[in-house]
Amino acid sequence: ATPIHSTLLQIIIITKHKTTVKMSDNKLRCALVYRLESSGPSDSGESGIALSNLSGNCTLLAKYDHASDYEGSGGGGGLYGDRDKNYAEAVGMVVGNDPPSGLGEEGVIGGFKICISDAHQVIYGADSEGLCLAIVTGLKYPSRTAISMLTELYTPYSEQFALQAKSATTNSLTKKSKKILSQLCTKYDDSTKVDKASALNSKVEAVQATMQDNIAAMLKNTEQAESLAERSNQLNEQANVFQKKSKDLKKQMRCKNIKMTIILVTLVVGVLVIILVPLIVRAKNAAKGGRMLRGFLEELGEA
Repeated sequence: ATPIHSTLLQIIIITKHKTTVKMSDNKLRCALVYRLESSGPSDSGESGIALSNLSGNCTLLAKYDHASDYEGSGGGGGLYGDRDKNYAEAVGMVVGNDPPSGLGEEGVIGGFKICISDAHQVIYGADSEGLCLAIVTGLKYPSRTAISMLTELYTPYSEQFALQAKSATTNSLTKKSKKILSQLCTKYDDSTKVDKASALNSKVEAVQATMQDNIAAMLKNTEQAESLAERSNQLNEQANVFQKKSKDLKKQMRCKNIKMTIILVTLVVGVLVIILVPLIVRAKNAAKGGRMLRGFLEELGEA
C-alpha cells in the first residue's frame, strides 16, 4: 500500500474519541458497492468506461457492515466505535485514487486490487460499466477468498441492480442490497469453509502446532531423562563413595577391635601377674620355711 492509501485506510477505524484498532485477524468486516465516475464518454464510442476517462471519483451506492452483526454491543458499540461509520467514505477515497484497471470485457468483474495498511486490507474490483465492489477484511483473511467472494457477488448483484446503479444516488441502494450482501458476507465469513486452500492451510497449521507440541514434549522428556540419568550417575557415585568409606570404616573398626583385644588381654595378664606372683612367692617361701622347720625338728630328734 502507498503512504496515501495507508493514511486513507486509517480513517476506516478512527472515531472522534477513539484510537486505531488493528484488525490482525481473518474476519470479514464489511461489503461496499460504488459507481466509478467517468469524466467523459469512452474514446472508442462504445458503452462502458475507458480507463483514461476515470475522474478519480466514485459514488457510494450501498454498504453492509457485517462486523456489527457479531461485534456490535448496541448504543454506539461495534467495530467502528460509534454510529458515525465513515469507513465507506474512506474506502471510496482509496478506490477513487487507485481505481481498478483492465476493465475491458463486459459483464465481468476484474481489475482487482488489494490495498493493505498496518490495520487491515481492502480488496476491490469493477466491471466495464463502472460497477465497483469492495470488501474490508482483517489482515489474515486470504485475498484469493476475497476475490472469489467479489466474483460470486457480482453476477447476482449486477443482474438485480445494474440499471439502478447507473443513476442511483449516494447510499440509495443500501436497504435494497442488504439481503444479497448479507448472504454473501455470511457465506464467506469463515474463509476455511469456502476456500479449500485456506482449509488445507488451517489443517497444516494445526498439524504443525501439534508437531511442535509433540517435539516440545519430546525435548522436555529428553531433558527429564537426561536429568534422571545425571541424578542416577550422581547416586551411583555417591553409593560407590559410601561403599568405599564403609569398607574403610570396617577396616578401622577391625583394627580398633584387635587393639582393644590386645589391650584387654595385656591388662588381664598384667592383673594375673600382679596377683599370682606374690602368692607364688609366698607359697615358695612358705614351702621353704616348712622344709627348714622339718629339718630342724629332725635334727633335734636325732640329738
